[in-house]
Amino acid sequence: MILAVVFALAAALCSAVNLLTQHVASISAPKREKGWRLPLYLLRQPLWLLGWAAAAGTFAFQALALHNGLMSVVQPVLVTELVFVLVLRRVWIHQDVAAAAWASVLVVCLSLAVFLIAAEPSGGQPAPQTRQWLSAGLVFGGAIAVLAVLGRAGRPRRRAAVFAAAAGLTWALEATFLKAATDTLTAFGIPGMLIRWPLYALIAAGVGGTLLEQAALHVGPLSVSQPILVIVNPFASIILSVWLFGERFTNSPAKIAIVAFVVMGAGVTMLTRTAPPDLTPAEPARS
Repeated sequence: MILAVVFALAAALCSAVNLLTQHVASISAPKREKGWRLPLYLLRQPLWLLGWAAAAGTFAFQALALHNGLMSVVQPVLVTELVFVLVLRRVWIHQDVAAAAWASVLVVCLSLAVFLIAAEPSGGQPAPQTRQWLSAGLVFGGAIAVLAVLGRAGRPRRRAAVFAAAAGLTWALEATFLKAATDTLTAFGIPGMLIRWPLYALIAAGVGGTLLEQAALHVGPLSVSQPILVIVNPFASIILSVWLFGERFTNSPAKIAIVAFVVMGAGVTMLTRTAPPDLTPAEPARS
């Protein structure tokens, strides 16, 4: 489990670097660089390219984590992306971070540790049966489709929440395809992976998740969509880890694990609402 946690933390760090570098590169572009000129400008910026390298690192480290560990461990650990983002905002951008945000970081980290220790995830099977894939795909695919339709109308906050929930379910499903594709790669090599379905399901889920996430970010405030995105993904991933891969949890401290997960969700919500609202650096102190 330790190796999987290390890889998952590396994936979370890379994702945080990708988010900040690409965002900083985009907002730093001259005003004259807009429309079709903006991508051409960004392609020449080392910072933006570093973001894409970090994105590749996120994908690679998550694949390694899922291949070497349990999905019910890896996906919750990815929540630490929010922690890394806050640290980078303080260290790199030199933003003032409220004490409440650091307190939220502590709550998230401690509750995540308690969840992993109390739940004691174990077991698992590398290759789910076809009927398990079909049942999980139908249920999750149906839920995602219903949420996508419901998100087309209503108030902005409601639409953002619904689209974010759909995106979270999609990213959880995408993680199962990534795990399956990685296992296929190690078992059959690149030629074997190219003729099997997990790779193409992974691509489709990646496109769908991106579209739904962008819809959530576009129609409503980040304070609504981000907590839901971050919480729904690991929660749905835990369900899928049991459903598809037969992962198990200890019975005795189950209530502790559940409470820890709920507290982690509350910490994530508080963190997203107490972190700096934008990337404006702190003003230098006047002498």
